[in-house]
Amino acid sequence: MCGAWFAGREQGLTLIETLGAIAVLGVVVSAFLNGLSTSSKAAMVADEQATAESLAISQMEWVKKADYATTYNGTAVPSDSDYTGYTVDITATTLDDGIQKITVTVERNDKTLTSLEGYKVNR
Repeated sequence: MCGAWFAGREQGLTLIETLGAIAVLGVVVSAFLNGLSTSSKAAMVADEQATAESLAISQMEWVKKADYATTYNGTAVPSDSDYTGYTVDITATTLDDGIQKITVTVERNDKTLTSLEGYKVNR
């Protein structure tokens, strides 16, 4: 008896249901693509930051192994393609009796990514 009651009354509902399903699918796909875009940007920023920190640490180690000097201009920035576009600035400030404060600053595209401080003793 129920089948006879709905017979012939569902003709317009399939189009409305289909349009509703497409709208819901569009919202879900849009949110998914927005999430992918955001995570991709976050991964790029994290990679850039990790590369800058690695470069700063390697430059600090280079300064600590170098002979004691008032300036350290001959930085040993690797020519690897991973470091393309990165620049390193090393400053040495003499504090007291042969102690230097070394600051290594790494930049990319005129934006400071990281700064590392350490000390060196004239032995």
